[in-house]
Amino acid sequence: MSTPSSPAPRAPMLSTAEALATLLAAARPLAETETVATLDALNRVLASDVVSPLDVPPMHTSAMDGYAVRVGDLSHGDRRLPVSQRIPAGHAPEPLAAGTAARIFTGATLPPGADAVVMQEQTQAAGDEVEILHTPKAGEWITAQGADIRRDSVILPAGTRLTPQALGLAASIGCAQLTVTRRVKVAVFFTGDELTMPGEPLKPGAIYNSSRFTLRGLLERLDCEVTDYGIVPDQREATRATLREAAREHDLILTSGGVSVGEEDHVRPAVEAEGRLAMWQIAMKPGKPLAFGAVRRADEEGHPGGNANEAYFIGLPGNPVSSFVTFLLFVRPFVLRVAGVQHVAPHTLSLRADFTQTKGDRRNEFLRARVNAAGGLDLFPNQSSAVLTSTVWGDGLIDNPPNHAISAGETVRFIPFSELLS
Repeated sequence: MSTPSSPAPRAPMLSTAEALATLLAAARPLAETETVATLDALNRVLASDVVSPLDVPPMHTSAMDGYAVRVGDLSHGDRRLPVSQRIPAGHAPEPLAAGTAARIFTGATLPPGADAVVMQEQTQAAGDEVEILHTPKAGEWITAQGADIRRDSVILPAGTRLTPQALGLAASIGCAQLTVTRRVKVAVFFTGDELTMPGEPLKPGAIYNSSRFTLRGLLERLDCEVTDYGIVPDQREATRATLREAAREHDLILTSGGVSVGEEDHVRPAVEAEGRLAMWQIAMKPGKPLAFGAVRRADEEGHPGGNANEAYFIGLPGNPVSSFVTFLLFVRPFVLRVAGVQHVAPHTLSLRADFTQTKGDRRNEFLRARVNAAGGLDLFPNQSSAVLTSTVWGDGLIDNPPNHAISAGETVRFIPFSELLS
């Protein structure tokens, strides 16, 4: 008589660190680059180092409105000097004659021979002369040539995501164009016959598709080139057809919901038929399930290609907060790494908890909280994965370790949304 076989043991849940490390290890940075105008390069990722062809500033300049002088001329006790020239910014000066001062303005080129600037508040003008009321030291109020940037130095390394200030820095060395990685192309779609678009009648049992708006907005904040396939019917063939079309022209396919094992969850078998899929259980709350894999691209004759000819696939949970949090923690760094960004971890803060949570969860919790007027953190009262209100009310996520209760007054690790949404 045979005995029934026992079910296979469930694989242990991955930690958030393990899941992120696996994702980032699989990310292949894009090789394709393009040249864009510096004015149009905001949020793009540099494909090569930006090297300065010049010193900045390219000459010694005055850091103040005042008078350029020779310190040695003031050592004899004569504080009244004739003004020999006037130097506005953008004009080439004459050498400073011994025993004279030059009227000079902020940013103007220091005249040869001058070795200090006395700010105008420490002088007294008297016709064609100026009385110096302060004994300067050599170099005082002078911005030296190359004080900001030295010629041939790397000012922006490859992999830098270009902020407004980075664009200004590139412009300061005369860069009119920058070589950047092309934008990451992402296809997104949603499954579920219960999903309804705002503006349409809400049928019994239906819900509005909030995740479509959230995920598209998050992708656009990352400067992705997004194709939205909308709501795909809960049919396996329809899902497979969408995957094939999306894989053809995109680097990543992103979905929300439909990757469970229910009879109406068609994304998982569709991806497995069109490529490969790993289902992960991550020890986190919210957002325990995550799917990662790839969908094959067909070649020009319609034949499937190999692993190098694939579009990545990431399947997020269906609950709106779960999809939001897992996007921020996993999809965001993955997309940035594919775009060529080297440093993808958000900066975190250590802040005081102004609340008590008497019981920790066995999983790594990401609690929605906001900074109060006293500089501490308040906790949103309902941490359910369906309460999207918490993501608007909050300023970020508390990264709470497994099995850790939080006492009022203790220091917790806080990840601001300002870091996760940039």
